[in-house]
Amino acid sequence: MGQKVNPIGFRLPVRRNWQSRWYATKKEFPVLLKEDNDIREFLSKKLRYAAVPLILIERAGARVRVKIFTARPGVVIGRKGQELDKLKDELKEFCKRDILLDIQEVKKPDLVAKLVAENIALQIERRVSFRRAMKKAMQTAMSMGAEGIRVQCSGRLGGAEIARTEWLRIGRIPLQTLRENIDYGFVEAFTVYGKIGIKCWICNKIGEQLG
Repeated sequence: MGQKVNPIGFRLPVRRNWQSRWYATKKEFPVLLKEDNDIREFLSKKLRYAAVPLILIERAGARVRVKIFTARPGVVIGRKGQELDKLKDELKEFCKRDILLDIQEVKKPDLVAKLVAENIALQIERRVSFRRAMKKAMQTAMSMGAEGIRVQCSGRLGGAEIARTEWLRIGRIPLQTLRENIDYGFVEAFTVYGKIGIKCWICNKIGEQLG
């Protein structure tokens, strides 16, 4: 008992696809894998307030295609595409390769687990009660058509001396059923008392997923 697995990795052969889609030799593989990780970290820092839940990377020869899913495409693109061009140049300089950037809008951010967790984290950082933030996010997700949602917060909740874990669930979250469309997201909120970890599981209707 108590063996935990990431719901997205668990469903890879059945319902999910890889976030990096390319083929490489044994020699090239670790180098390209690290480069993918560096690109994701770089973009996550740059686009922290652009609500980016997913970054897909595809490779063809020396060319790298980066697909950014965002709930706020205007923040990423900027006026007349200035921000996008700037980001492209910075990324080219960073990884020394030909970069193609593709921006995809997330139509329903309230049904994307990472964005829901991010929203709760931002509210906790603004000193909103964690229970209130959790309940509001869950009710919004259910009203948007989710079949179920579970949110878990861990840390010094409300500035308590001892860290604890609290969670709430509405609807159905069948984590062991592979064919179910379960989305998962984890975000950390940085408060004056320390880090608070927020985990979110959303059971969406079949066919509603990113990537």
